[in-house]
Amino acid sequence: MKQRRLPWPLRFVAKTFLNLNLNRKLFAVFCIVSILPLLFFVKYSYDTTKQELTTQIYSNMIATTDQINTNLETKLDSYSKISASIYLDNTLRLLLIKDYSEDETEYVDSYIYFNNVMKNVLATNPDIRAVSIYISNTTFPADSVYIKRIDAAAKATNWYASIANSHGNVTYSVSTNTDATEPVFTLARLLNNNSLNFPYGILTFEIAEADIYRLMEKEDKHKDIYIVNENGNILSNRNKAYLNQNIDTLIPGTFGENQSGSFDSIYNGEKSLVVYNTIKNGWKTISVIPYKSFMTNTQKASKRVLLMALSSIAISVVLIYITSRFFTKRIESLLQVIRRVEREDFNVNMTFMGHDEIGQLSFAFQKMTGRLKELINEVYKKEIAKKEAEMNMLQAQINPHFLYNTLASISALAIKHGDNRINEMVSHLAKFYRISLNKGKMILPISEEIKLTKYYLAIQQHRFEGLLRLHYDIDDSVLVYQTVKLALQPFVENAINHAVWDDEMGINIIIRVYRDDCDIYLEVIDDGMGMRPETLGLALNKTDNISGYGITNVDQRIKLAFGDEYGVNLYSKFGIGTKAQIRIPLHGIHS
Repeated sequence: MKQRRLPWPLRFVAKTFLNLNLNRKLFAVFCIVSILPLLFFVKYSYDTTKQELTTQIYSNMIATTDQINTNLETKLDSYSKISASIYLDNTLRLLLIKDYSEDETEYVDSYIYFNNVMKNVLATNPDIRAVSIYISNTTFPADSVYIKRIDAAAKATNWYASIANSHGNVTYSVSTNTDATEPVFTLARLLNNNSLNFPYGILTFEIAEADIYRLMEKEDKHKDIYIVNENGNILSNRNKAYLNQNIDTLIPGTFGENQSGSFDSIYNGEKSLVVYNTIKNGWKTISVIPYKSFMTNTQKASKRVLLMALSSIAISVVLIYITSRFFTKRIESLLQVIRRVEREDFNVNMTFMGHDEIGQLSFAFQKMTGRLKELINEVYKKEIAKKEAEMNMLQAQINPHFLYNTLASISALAIKHGDNRINEMVSHLAKFYRISLNKGKMILPISEEIKLTKYYLAIQQHRFEGLLRLHYDIDDSVLVYQTVKLALQPFVENAINHAVWDDEMGINIIIRVYRDDCDIYLEVIDDGMGMRPETLGLALNKTDNISGYGITNVDQRIKLAFGDEYGVNLYSKFGIGTKAQIRIPLHGIHS
């Protein structure tokens, strides 16, 4: 079954966490384990308290709006019943539709009846500030107190617009009384109680808006309460400037089709809870309270809890840091010692780290390091002795070999020419052996190695007269540094013995010594025959028999003296030539 890979964000987090050091990992884990639950508890406490408080406030607001609606319906019913008594008064209807053009004095009796009816209504209902009947009967004189004309001023009022499609039902609107500055409700009702089914007048009651607002005044101190009609126009509120405005301009939101409910809205720039309830005529009582007003104490309490939580977090962070640092500091000290051992430095002294697992680990590592040092010294000494024996044996092979060839050359020249050059060759041979023996030492300055090579080439030039053309490119600043003895001579010998392919043309041999950064390079370059790729491969793998002991011998001695990163490299191309490059360190012999 194929394993499903994690999404790349999780892989990135996991990789980043794995790359952290142990101290940061422990610190991060401890912080997450201790801090997150505490923050979650604070957040849960705040949200739970807010939810419970909101539920309680909602219940109180629903109860308040229910009570206001009950009182409002009772008051509106009383106004409706009073208007119905006038609406059903047949005497009043007959007096209003009567033609007074034949006897103009008859309206006096009508006035007396109207005055008695209207004064009785005002006396028994102190909430009603004024009662008026607007008529269109031009034969009946209007007194502009109880009887008024339906003129342009009347038609411009809010109540006149509200009765257009009322069909005799009671309508309410808010307007400003011309005789007072306070807002008033106007109850308007068409008087059409006749067989002809046309209105013979309009009955209006003027009720002070303050009388309606008094129903909710006590509940309006800590929240705003609105009474709106079925169209959403505001009928009553503490702020009288809002009257007749549509509630949607103040409280954005949807009241829905339910008779009651709640929703959140932005009121006066603050998030608020809106609760509404509807009475039977379509009016709504709307209660609005900002969350800030009832969440202040909760927020203060939450801030105190959060402050205590932050204090606890700060203390926890300090304790967590000290604890994680206590553990990781000892591990870091142990790691430093391990890295010293990795660099082959076995002289370590570890401080006491206690008796826990880390302390036991450090004690075991110290014992292991001591034992490892003993084993390495023992093996290293044996290996050095073995290498020295091998080098002595190889050196013993080099000297007789070279001596045999040189003496053979001298003998051949003596027999053939009887020339004084024999003395010169013998002199060069003596100087060569004086330097090469070097009192048994394997290391000598580069300047001496150059001299040794020159003596060797001087002898070979007598042997290969005219065939060897020598060139030297030597940086004098590196002559004081040391190299292994007989490093260049084997490669020069290989060039002479194997690179010459034309006995008439001969070869060019270049000896270069130069410095590059922290290393010194010794090179023997010839323009002779070169090597085929397969032969070069064998030589590079130190498995060649071309030079007998040359490449392998020099490479092993350099590695033994300076380290495995140094040694011999060969570069050759058949028909072009060969370059042998020896790399040694500038700082001296490898310890």
